Amino acid sequence: MPFYQTKGLVSAKRHTVFKRSEDSIFYEELVSREGFSSIYSNLYHLKMPTRVSKLGKLHPFKIKKIKNKHQARHIQTQNIPNNGDIVYGRIPLLFNEDVIIHKAHINQSMDNFYRNAHYDEVIYVQSGSGNLFTNFGQLSIKMGDYIVIPRGVIWQLKIDDDMRCLVIESKSPIETPRRYRNNFGQLLEHSPFCERDIKTPDLLDPIDKEGSFKIDVRTNGGLQEMFYAHHPFDLVGWDGYYFPWVFNINDFEPITGSIHQPPPVHQTFTSKGFVICSFVSRMFDYHKDAIPAPYPHSNVDSDEVIFYSQGDFMSRKGIGLESITHHPMGLPHGPQPGRYEESIGKKKTEELAVMVDTFKPLNITENSVKIEDDKYYLSWL
Repeated sequence: MPFYQTKGLVSAKRHTVFKRSEDSIFYEELVSREGFSSIYSNLYHLKMPTRVSKLGKLHPFKIKKIKNKHQARHIQTQNIPNNGDIVYGRIPLLFNEDVIIHKAHINQSMDNFYRNAHYDEVIYVQSGSGNLFTNFGQLSIKMGDYIVIPRGVIWQLKIDDDMRCLVIESKSPIETPRRYRNNFGQLLEHSPFCERDIKTPDLLDPIDKEGSFKIDVRTNGGLQEMFYAHHPFDLVGWDGYYFPWVFNINDFEPITGSIHQPPPVHQTFTSKGFVICSFVSRMFDYHKDAIPAPYPHSNVDSDEVIFYSQGDFMSRKGIGLESITHHPMGLPHGPQPGRYEESIGKKKTEELAVMVDTFKPLNITENSVKIEDDKYYLSWL
């Protein structure tokens, strides 16, 4: 997220001696994107951040696509049982070379630390609460939060009660839409949210502890166990533009119009291969002849995935909380019979939903097929 933050102790000038005492120094680490050509932060440690003591096992992680028919789908993720922590308990449902969409029903806090080396992550909290502890500091987590965790951040999730999350892994950075930023990166006046709505980590006291600390490092091939000789949360300070952050879906201010507005007005995040949109409670269109329900459409260059989070979904029937619909590119879709007409004259909607539109076809996993309503494609008859 491109706005400057400084937390804790930082040196007066970059890349110079930063004294801890008369005979010791703090150790600087640069974390940067696109080599040295994009956003970065400088971190200051008690110990050198490179002190790997040993390598453990590689736990392979390969997602298999299945051959299946090209059709609209309704994936009933509410039927997934609670199982494990957010790393080992996530269930991949849909994927392509740009993005992996998982569901995680969490009933355990994490024992180990975690670092994603090859993917950025967005975690949408459907229910539950907890605290995300990172090397940048602590973030309290509640229902409706989007947690944006850039690759390379070390973190550990401790839950207060069972949590259900939509987990999105991205091969490219997760950013705010460019049309909502000025030339300096600041969110503009017409943006549906601003920096004031964003939570950044609260830096805690550094942990000065020697030992053997396991970090599960997510790579393209799986989870690689790495053991460090010191606690990874040993930062005394950091500054820059690169850090994990939280934005709550309820702070998204909807953009409305006199006639039905297309999905880009709901866009919240962007990446190179997909966008994420937030459908929130809002006033309906105010033209005297407006039809508030979305018009049937064939978005021939996108696969549309919608996660139904809360409320009454005016364009769908037979959809429960935590359902996911997948409408693949090249097929028309839209409101189900009666919903288009029923929306006429309605004044507002009370709903929360997260949409992921991809620009390449999505593959289906066996996990999805096991919990899908296999008659959903007939629901427009």
